[in-house]
Amino acid sequence: MAAGSLRISLLVLAAWAAALSAVLGLGEDLDRPLFGPPGSPIHLRESDPGLKRVLKFAEERYNLGSNAMHLRKVSRLVSATKQLVKGIRYTMTVELSNTQCKKSTMLRTCDFYPESEKLKTEVCVFEVWDIPWQGSTTMIKQKCQPKDEPQETNKMESLTSSQPVEESVQLLGQFKEFMVKYNKVYSSQEEADRRLKTFHENLKTAEKLQALDQGSAEYGVTKFSDLSEEEFRTTYLNPMLSQWTLQRPLKPATAARSPAPDSWDWRDHGAVSQVKNQGMCGSCWAFSVTGNIEGQWFLKNGKLLSLSEQELVDCDGLDHACKGGLPSNAYEAIEKLGGLESETDYSYTGKKQQCDFLSRKVAAYINSSVEISQDEREIAAWLAENGPVSVALNAFAMQFYRKGISHPFKIFCNPWMIDHAVLLVGYGERIGIPFWAIKNSWGEDYGEQGYYYLYRGANACGVNKMCSSAVVN
Repeated sequence: MAAGSLRISLLVLAAWAAALSAVLGLGEDLDRPLFGPPGSPIHLRESDPGLKRVLKFAEERYNLGSNAMHLRKVSRLVSATKQLVKGIRYTMTVELSNTQCKKSTMLRTCDFYPESEKLKTEVCVFEVWDIPWQGSTTMIKQKCQPKDEPQETNKMESLTSSQPVEESVQLLGQFKEFMVKYNKVYSSQEEADRRLKTFHENLKTAEKLQALDQGSAEYGVTKFSDLSEEEFRTTYLNPMLSQWTLQRPLKPATAARSPAPDSWDWRDHGAVSQVKNQGMCGSCWAFSVTGNIEGQWFLKNGKLLSLSEQELVDCDGLDHACKGGLPSNAYEAIEKLGGLESETDYSYTGKKQQCDFLSRKVAAYINSSVEISQDEREIAAWLAENGPVSVALNAFAMQFYRKGISHPFKIFCNPWMIDHAVLLVGYGERIGIPFWAIKNSWGEDYGEQGYYYLYRGANACGVNKMCSSAVVN
């Protein structure tokens, strides 16, 4: 078995172990990896304990939102599936019918009406996101219609995979706008159809992120909206970041001398170069490190240089170029090479080439590197005093981010599954929401002019897990 497959299998096992421990009240640490990649839907029997619990939840939510005089209960389970998707997603098609209990009464048993005309049965599709190990259950979809005749059940079941004509026309319009805006061209009708389906699925994911976001972020169509989660991860992200055993230990940074000011932004002080674009290459680690060194060099020498990421992609023998790398390795490689050339002398191509480094062209060098505290207040103080910080985070929500301060639920942004390296350049507040200002490497047409704003103060998305900086004496 390949090492990557083994790791995924172990993560899935760890997920279920953590879930079981939490459900049984074993007091395990909940801040650990809880799940692996999304699994396939599993059909459930009516006797499934988890299904019974979420059906009860769906019943209660339905009745809370209903204007009907009588309570309604599930009279028939048509079908049910569950899927491990950053939590457990239940999809249930049921028949709901009137009971003889009025909502205002508190009766122990509520029988259905014996007369069929008084049952007023509806067929409903419920989608519930359940995280038993965190005690969280959320209704993310509810669609109901009267059961006029038997074939209505089949219509309702199909609602999970199809939409009315009006919605289809709207979807095609959105997809066409997306293709024009981002200059998308597909090689065949089959590929276009596949991309449309992925685009539709991503719209639904963005809607869920939007509904559950705890900040002020706007999620929706981005230039990555035709990529599946797997395609996005393998093309733009960095699997090495979550492999803790591969990291070279760094010496701890000296703590900041003063507390963090209320806000700080190194863009206002000349220490941050323009936003760059890593292209279809998982080289974020190189951009994070060069951004940090650009800031350190500016603070020591008063000159802002744009340094070469391509040198690291080609010449860093400790990392894996477009297949990922670690900032700790990159610092070591730069020390061994003797420094970094400028972007002009060693320009970026977004693919691994033969190393073409020339020591006589070194534009900046480093003397060592340090690891920064995982306490966000100490990170802020260190940043304000010493310059931009190389960090890593879980980038799941970033695929759909458009603007605002992102604060995803942990089900979307597990802090132990970091997979993207970026650069902290500042922090502050907007409308009372504290944030980190993060320079990304996906071009200026991403997010807010190339920047991602993430909630500060809750270790969101694991942003505090891997903070480091080069040292220039």
